[in-house]
Amino acid sequence: MTLPTFDFSPSYLSLFKSGELAERAKKLTQLLASCDLCPRLCRVNRLKDERGVCRSGALAAVVSCCIHHGEEPAVSGSRGSGTIFFANCSMRCEFCQNYQISQDPESWYGNEISAANLAKEMLSLQKQGCHNINLVTPTHYVPQIVQAVNIAAGEGLVLPLVYNTSGYDNKATIEALDGVVDIFMPDLKYASDEHASRYSHAPDYVRNAHAAIKEMQRQVGQLEVDFEGIAMRGLIIRHLILPGDIAETEATLMWLAQEVSSQTTVSIMSQYHPCNRATNFPVLNRLISIAEYQRALLALEHSGLQNGWMQDLESSEHYLPDFERFNRPFDD
Repeated sequence: MTLPTFDFSPSYLSLFKSGELAERAKKLTQLLASCDLCPRLCRVNRLKDERGVCRSGALAAVVSCCIHHGEEPAVSGSRGSGTIFFANCSMRCEFCQNYQISQDPESWYGNEISAANLAKEMLSLQKQGCHNINLVTPTHYVPQIVQAVNIAAGEGLVLPLVYNTSGYDNKATIEALDGVVDIFMPDLKYASDEHASRYSHAPDYVRNAHAAIKEMQRQVGQLEVDFEGIAMRGLIIRHLILPGDIAETEATLMWLAQEVSSQTTVSIMSQYHPCNRATNFPVLNRLISIAEYQRALLALEHSGLQNGWMQDLESSEHYLPDFERFNRPFDD
């Protein structure tokens, strides 16, 4: 990670001042008439509230806005990350720890809000002193988010935007965010489409995630932090160790080192806990073992990647949310 050599200003402010951000929001909103925001390419008319695989309509469904202290150190810092959890997802991971909001519409029904109200939530989190605005599972709401950022920028929003995604992104959608997002924080879940198909129902995950991550890297480059170690701009790749090496950690990390950058910042997570429908799969119905954790450590060493973080093996119980508690899903 490198320290910035410039006075930080969030990327979207220059687009706001030129009027380009409003124009970008308008063009993105038009895409909802035949939605192709994610690789599913459902082509439903979400402006008329038609719903495809992600089950999302014209408005963004927000299920939690909170100060989150459990993200990576450079994201949470000392004051926390201003985290906005969106409902629904274009993936269907059998083991999703956020399954309450990603795959169960009844849990968020009635939480759809306007772009103006989403902007208010962003400004509220800024007022509470957060380091950034952290958009969790944002892919299917990119038009609504850009609308909200355009409104919030006009009312004083100055925090970096974190795009916290599954990695199952359409490259064209990421291209439309050029100059809007400061920090991209995608998962890289799999090295094999076979596993992506079986456990996340995303048979084209690898190709799309690789293309999206390369575009993210092109836009924001390596992670840059301020003098307190807080992320200001750049790319952070998350990789969750899965039982049975389903995530193929060594192949995943080698691809990052060779095809993206040997300086890529990675967050290797050992927090896997059987959730959702994981109990239906014997290979998923357990925590990762000590041996699997140690193999991940060796894979990281062999890749040559040196920037980032590795969770302790005992992390599996520490990061399970309960979204029945709207603004405190991570409280004990």
